[in-house]
Amino acid sequence: MQRFKEQHPIHTDITVAWADMDALQHVNNVVYLRYFEIARIDFLNKINQFDTIKPGDVGPVISENNIRYKRPVTFPDTLTVGITISDIKSDRFMMNYSVYSHAQQAVTTTGYSQVVMFDFKTGQKAAITEPLLSALHQFA
Repeated sequence: MQRFKEQHPIHTDITVAWADMDALQHVNNVVYLRYFEIARIDFLNKINQFDTIKPGDVGPVISENNIRYKRPVTFPDTLTVGITISDIKSDRFMMNYSVYSHAQQAVTTTGYSQVVMFDFKTGQKAAITEPLLSALHQFA
């Protein structure tokens, strides 16, 4: 776990809820998108960028998600979702996720989201702001 946290200085702990499981007795595949969302918002909060995103202004949208399931996760468990950043462009970047199970002491799931900056007033892509760009480079 210590090595995982060193590789993912920004990480979020998530407690698996009973309701996260499906009829096959493991966390349902779609729930991981919610876990990624929780970690993504926490990441933006931890790098002090979430407050700079104003409704109706410029903000991040997801244009693509990918998930690779390596091991099933069951209740009870605590997961640590680590995030790294890659492929930073002028208007987009990739958030890479690794999900570590405390019960299994292993990475159970990986994935990524393509994050695009979007101007909600014009309906067009927008440039990443300089403060966000600078913060993202710290975790690339």
